[in-house]
Amino acid sequence: MAKKIYVLDTSVCLTDFNAISSFGNNDILIPLKVLDEVDHHKQRQDGVGVNARGFIRLLDALRERGSLIKGVRIAKGKGLLTVSDFVPSSVPESFDLNVPDNQIIATAISQIAVQASLPRSKKVVVVSRDINMRVKCDSVGISAQDYINEQVVTDRTDIYTGFRTLLVDDQIIDQFYENEDIFLTEEEGKFYPNEYVMLVSSSNDKKTAIAKFKGVAEKLVKVPECTGPKKKMAAWGVRPRNKEQGFALNLLRDSDVHIISLVGKAGSGKTLLALSAGLEQVLEGKGSYNHLIVSRSVQPMGKDIGFLPGTMEEKMMPWIAPIRDNLKYLMGNDKGTLDSYIGQGTIEIEALTYIRGRSIPNAFIIIDEAQNLTTHELKTIITRVGEGTKIVLTGDIEQIDNVYVDEFSNGLTYAVEKFKESELSGHVTLIKGERSKVATLAAKIL
Repeated sequence: MAKKIYVLDTSVCLTDFNAISSFGNNDILIPLKVLDEVDHHKQRQDGVGVNARGFIRLLDALRERGSLIKGVRIAKGKGLLTVSDFVPSSVPESFDLNVPDNQIIATAISQIAVQASLPRSKKVVVVSRDINMRVKCDSVGISAQDYINEQVVTDRTDIYTGFRTLLVDDQIIDQFYENEDIFLTEEEGKFYPNEYVMLVSSSNDKKTAIAKFKGVAEKLVKVPECTGPKKKMAAWGVRPRNKEQGFALNLLRDSDVHIISLVGKAGSGKTLLALSAGLEQVLEGKGSYNHLIVSRSVQPMGKDIGFLPGTMEEKMMPWIAPIRDNLKYLMGNDKGTLDSYIGQGTIEIEALTYIRGRSIPNAFIIIDEAQNLTTHELKTIITRVGEGTKIVLTGDIEQIDNVYVDEFSNGLTYAVEKFKESELSGHVTLIKGERSKVATLAAKIL
């Protein structure tokens, strides 16, 4: 296969600073404009800043081994990396070079001109996470592709949901309700630990039973939050309104499951259920947790309003307002009681920025809006978890405000797919909106 030259856009470098190692023995070209744009992000305290600093350090290490203009071998078995600028004479006159993206495309055009003069030319391909950038490349005749190295799935329908239906013989359901041991074998398909299964009678589809799969060698477990007396039992006043919410509450109450992901559209109850289960187990003593820690991604929707004045608590107030609203609702709109728990440290509303470096044992942690996290940020958060701690990730992968991730490469989707094989984890996709008829309609049609 002929070698190629991959021209990396800024968005790729800020998504994965080690992206240069993802293209085999093909050559990598970094436009000079990319270095300028990466430099503008190096002071950021989020995952983008981490990638910016990592990318700069990586290039500096390569620079010590050779000339970036002439090309440096990335590693054994890898291609050459070069840094280059565009040649104005090779760019169409109509091209506005005041636009940063156009300067990157112009660098690719210049490289194509160089390759055309060589006896054995290499195909030049621009790699960008920016859809419009790829469209512009195609419009001027340059090959372009997305950077999909961090995409754990390629289609929304492939994302693990944590639930499936299974046709079984009619007597299996009777035996299950009679508390006989029912096992699922590999012949029925591959099931994951803590996956929920609806057994449906092959002779009467109205006859069903809901169970939780723990493992091939373990019997199916009943889900009381969906079928038993606990169905009527509330977690801090919140009762599940559909089977998916019942699954979520069952996982949240399971002391053997330490990593939980809840994905659902707006109003599906993911955050409220997580908070209610957290309050139940921390304040009512129904779990081994000493305190409840709640945080969310600090990512603006729409145009940012800039820096906020005041202390860290005052700066965080606009971001944590939805969390405080939910907690206040669960406290019966008693702001004084909520503030008392927060003052005592029993409930912490923390900024993600300050979680790094901490070791958090015996806590019930909720990370809201986790779909805006990068995989690096997710790893930073989960590795803070100490002994006896449960961490819950909630979010909606259809509402992503972070421009450097999408529904297939964000931290929440990454966690769902990477942890599904582990018996320490569980996942539920919430389907139905329960906030209000208006919210449900808006989520459906808008």
